[in-house]
Amino acid sequence: MQISARNTFCGKVGAVLPGAVNDEIEIILSGGEKIIAIVTRESVRNLGLAEGKEVYAIIKASQVIIMTDADEYLLSTRNQFTGKVKKLTRGFVNGEVIIELPGGLELTGIISLDSMNRLHLEQGATATAVVKASSVVVAVKK
Repeated sequence: MQISARNTFCGKVGAVLPGAVNDEIEIILSGGEKIIAIVTRESVRNLGLAEGKEVYAIIKASQVIIMTDADEYLLSTRNQFTGKVKKLTRGFVNGEVIIELPGGLELTGIISLDSMNRLHLEQGATATAVVKASSVVVAVKK
């Protein structure tokens, strides 16, 4: 898939949990990680989402929140991925943080330079990428 979003993961639908308006889609990635997406019931029908179907989970880097003390909090956010900071790129206003997950997948976040400094992010440090389920776009091949 050729797309500008840096976080594009291929996986299979593990479950579709229906709701009144939106459905919850559990996507299981190759390393066993799970991504939860919230999509409309109409999207579930249009994309033919069902258990076992191959899908892509797309997360814009600007929708990723980075935490360094996630183990101290309970969060309502369903998608929480803890790993090691693999790479930091500092810009004038924003910075890019790449977190390598235990299974080898990488998740990229774009955060303010102020946040990078305040969090004392360093290569090799433990960090958690947090993503709201409503920020996950689901795609399928035609």
